[in-house]
Amino acid sequence: MENKRSITIRDVAKRAGVSIATVSRYINKTAPVSKEVGESIQSSMEELDFIPNSAARKLAKNQFSTLGLLLSDIKGDFFSVLVSEIEKDARAAGFDILISISRDSNTTANSLPIGPQNTDGMIIFADCASDNDLKYYFFNRYPVVLICRTAPLEINIPSVGVENLQATKNILRHLVEVHHRSKIVFLRGLPSHEDSKVREIAYKSVLAENNIPYRSNLVSAGNFDRDCAYDSIKKLIHKRENFDAVFAGDDEAAIGAMAALTDEGIDIPGQVSVVGFDDQSIAPFLNPPLTTVHAPFGEVGRLAVETLIKQINHHAVDSLSIIPSELVIRHSCGC
Repeated sequence: MENKRSITIRDVAKRAGVSIATVSRYINKTAPVSKEVGESIQSSMEELDFIPNSAARKLAKNQFSTLGLLLSDIKGDFFSVLVSEIEKDARAAGFDILISISRDSNTTANSLPIGPQNTDGMIIFADCASDNDLKYYFFNRYPVVLICRTAPLEINIPSVGVENLQATKNILRHLVEVHHRSKIVFLRGLPSHEDSKVREIAYKSVLAENNIPYRSNLVSAGNFDRDCAYDSIKKLIHKRENFDAVFAGDDEAAIGAMAALTDEGIDIPGQVSVVGFDDQSIAPFLNPPLTTVHAPFGEVGRLAVETLIKQINHHAVDSLSIIPSELVIRHSCGC
């Protein structure tokens, strides 16, 4: 057997039938390699007992005992519920959590402070990583679970989320069929978020099935943000747009919408119904209490941790897990 100290990256490249540069890219995670090439390099390294450095040794043996969590924010009830559940379940399984906030769309996998260099796998929220980043992780066999988005078609990264389409249709049908609302403002979420896009599809679908014309002037930015939603409703009022209901893309936007309507002396729900999505802990205590969709994001966090740890331990996982959402009727719709 060759002495371990004499084995070099050149020997690995020769055994795998690839260039030294390709082996370097694979080891240092500086660029993706195909699944087949990665497997060939890894196999050659194992056959030659080649260990490039101590960090690689730890990664190969999953000795970080740490999970990464990539988020766009940590403020608000939504993220506190999600992070709390992920942290609790990770610790129960013997893992620490490293959290990184990614607000820059130009951030790449190699520039993030968390990743294969210090975690055994990562949970990624919504659009915090690009398709190219996800391909990089996938082809380098780094365990990842997505929350509130699905992977690009050409790669198989598991995803966990809540049911959006039918839940949104249910709350909009309630406005139309029970409260006879037909001029419904939609405060869309962030345009890059998959959940936001699905909720907008549902909005258009319910209008169409009830022969209510789609009016683009009643679709405005909510961005999952109170201030943005507040400003949007204020602008619609000052432009004298005629509307009798607001469907906010999430409860944060619903809170902003309710504040704007109240400031303008508009009665909720007498003149305008308001409904949201998420069912934040504050929703029952608003004035009036908010009709919304209960989306169990604590369960999303729990299942994301479970799925990621299964991947780390080389167990089979479901490619897509959708957790049911439920309509919660309170007073803001008119009930």
